[in-house]
Amino acid sequence: MTNFETLGLSKPLLRAVEAEGYTTPTPVQEQSIPPLLAGRDVLGVAQTGTGKTAAFALPVLQIMSRNRPEGKRRIRALVLSPTRELAAQIDERFSAYSEHLDIRHKVIFGGVNQNPQVRALQKGLDVLVATPGRLLDLINQGHIDITNVEFFVLDEADRMLDMGFIRDIKKVLKLLPKKRQNLLFSATMPSSIADLAGSFLNNAVKVDITPKEVTVDRIDQKIMFLRKADKRRLLVKIIKQERVECGMVFTRTKHGANRLVKQLDQSGIAAAAIHGNKSQGARTKALAGFKNGNIPILVATDIASRGIDVDGVTHVFNYDLPNEPESYVHRIGRTARAGRTGIAYGFCDDSESGYLVGIQQLIGKEIPVDSSHEFHFIGAIPKPGQKAGKVKDPNASKKKPRNRNRSNQGGGRNNRQNSGNGGGQNNRNQPRSNRNGGNRSGNRNQSRNHRSGEN
Repeated sequence: MTNFETLGLSKPLLRAVEAEGYTTPTPVQEQSIPPLLAGRDVLGVAQTGTGKTAAFALPVLQIMSRNRPEGKRRIRALVLSPTRELAAQIDERFSAYSEHLDIRHKVIFGGVNQNPQVRALQKGLDVLVATPGRLLDLINQGHIDITNVEFFVLDEADRMLDMGFIRDIKKVLKLLPKKRQNLLFSATMPSSIADLAGSFLNNAVKVDITPKEVTVDRIDQKIMFLRKADKRRLLVKIIKQERVECGMVFTRTKHGANRLVKQLDQSGIAAAAIHGNKSQGARTKALAGFKNGNIPILVATDIASRGIDVDGVTHVFNYDLPNEPESYVHRIGRTARAGRTGIAYGFCDDSESGYLVGIQQLIGKEIPVDSSHEFHFIGAIPKPGQKAGKVKDPNASKKKPRNRNRSNQGGGRNNRQNSGNGGGQNNRNQPRSNRNGGNRSGNRNQSRNHRSGEN
């Protein structure tokens, strides 16, 4: 039987994985660690929950510990991650695995004061974990030198591209030395990721851990058909009946997450929201409260569907079914971690039945239906032969043509009249204070909303 010792790990690393409670390597670890130790590039298809952080961190640490260059420490390993939470989590894993090694590491990301990060960089580092924006910012300021990097890890590559980081990634690749070992991990492998991998991986070993292996094994999945208006009541009922002490609820929008937290609080259920518009301090506080058990329910958008590593999550609720089938796999992967079991509920209303079709096509099976609840609604069940994708709103065609050509001009009849070269006759008849005020406030609000969504 394969164990970590037969994979060729050193004694200090074996002590570290034993302290973490690891006994048997996961498939991604078993297939990735040997070629990485042999100096090969690796292309991994695996999502969070499969043990891929250890799959790249352990061999990188082992190779780096064999010989440390004299003089000031320089960045020898660079790990790029799409979100702050995932970057912080990867850094925590490096801390645990390097417990018995002379390795110095640091995580940097935006949304917080850069001064503590700069001071740590000035002292010298071996491993740097970073989000693309803050990395390039500090490189441009002269605080980071990546010309000595020996190991480059691009984690959650598909999420990187979804979040618009492709240009940043290409900028980083141009600054790296040509001679280095590369690792790319992605939950999916669309053509865009294949093209990116081909641009910098050299004769890479491909490790493919398919989503099906993760969704079927230890997660009890259930679909519940209901009206949208009944979702909150069903959620509250399940949380209370099953006495959920560590559960994650996924919504489609940030506003929906905030609203649901307030509604849960009104029902006597402590919850916190985590999404892109939250400050880094608020996100860190919410995640810490969830991890230590003070907050039993974490409500999140898909920014948290990857990278939140809390072993004790027992329940995952897809309050809103995701419009991307792959996101369903990542979301439910928050439970049944570290060998445990878990349950994943999916709430499907009549506008989401097409999303359910796509999800079931991806995972290759029909998810069991729970129709025993009091809110069961047959109108949400997919129709025979229904295609995957969004279900069209029958009223949408009546609403869209009227506003389509005006939305970019401020969104409405009055704003159209107030814009341009002074507007039309109606604009001239309005008081001066009303002519431009709406546009000015709209522009200010747009600017605020743009800034609040930045990572």
